[in-house]
Amino acid sequence: MSAATQHLVRLENLSVAFPGGRHGDGETRHFRAVDDVTLDVRVGEVLGIVGESGSGKTTLAKALLRLYRPSDGRILFNDVNLAGLSERGLRPYRRHLQMVFQDPLSSFNPRQTVFEALSLPLRLHRICLPEDIPREVEKMLARVGLSPAFRDRFPHELSGGQLQRVAIGRALTLSPSLLVADEAVSKLDVSVRAQILNLLKDVQSTSAFSILFITHDLYVARYLCHRIGVMYFGRLVELGSTDEIFGAPRHPYTKALLGTLDEHMAGAADADPVAAPPSAVGCRYASRCPHAIPSCAEAQPPLDTAGDGHAVACYRWRELASASESPNLHHTKA
Repeated sequence: MSAATQHLVRLENLSVAFPGGRHGDGETRHFRAVDDVTLDVRVGEVLGIVGESGSGKTTLAKALLRLYRPSDGRILFNDVNLAGLSERGLRPYRRHLQMVFQDPLSSFNPRQTVFEALSLPLRLHRICLPEDIPREVEKMLARVGLSPAFRDRFPHELSGGQLQRVAIGRALTLSPSLLVADEAVSKLDVSVRAQILNLLKDVQSTSAFSILFITHDLYVARYLCHRIGVMYFGRLVELGSTDEIFGAPRHPYTKALLGTLDEHMAGAADADPVAAPPSAVGCRYASRCPHAIPSCAEAQPPLDTAGDGHAVACYRWRELASASESPNLHHTKA
């Protein structure tokens, strides 16, 4: 197996459930924020996970990092199941799995300078000799496009873009195998956003680590990612190369996100998710999909192979993908 296709992390039937109140009999009910997700992050790739707010993207990322404990499934990192490890057992793997958050200011100690923030992981993990730490910090600042003058500044003295650069640098000090970026550019101005995306692309291509990039913005994902997974209410509904997702989307929800459907579908895409709640048993998207048939509400469709590395969870994707699709398909909602 080549490095291009070898998986670094593989999630198998991963679920994360949270308590969601009680039934009348006093039994606690649980809400599955992530429900039976299987996917892999390949060595040296950028994998995007996209979907609306509440789709389970961030929960999936935090479960992968074991910031949340999965309720079911496996997290295989270099074939070691992280899902079953204790906190003590996870320690040797923490440095290899790093995260960059949406709001970098909240992830920094306001009383620590940039130098202290960058040197802390170097000291904790004994990456280098103590006398080499100042040089390593300055090298990392240069790597993320900041001058040595930033080393003595405090977080509140930096702009959002500068602080996100420091956050990326802090993660990279440990030479991780996987960097999880959770909406890492969503709070930045458009021009600064482009700079941070270019930085991520540059450091990833030169260091060959993998990135799991969480975003609600498909077009940001298109710029940065090699492959894209689409989530809807905890389920993975489509997974494929960026070119396939944008050039030949198969799932009705992916098409709605891309705005490539007809006016009828666009109306369904604009529906309020609260007003159109997901099915508890069948396809999560059935209540919003104009192509739904009775079987869609009866059982969750499995991920079906739609081509080389492309998979879709939809009973009717082959019909809908056909060039000779009948107009009557738009009027078959159960």
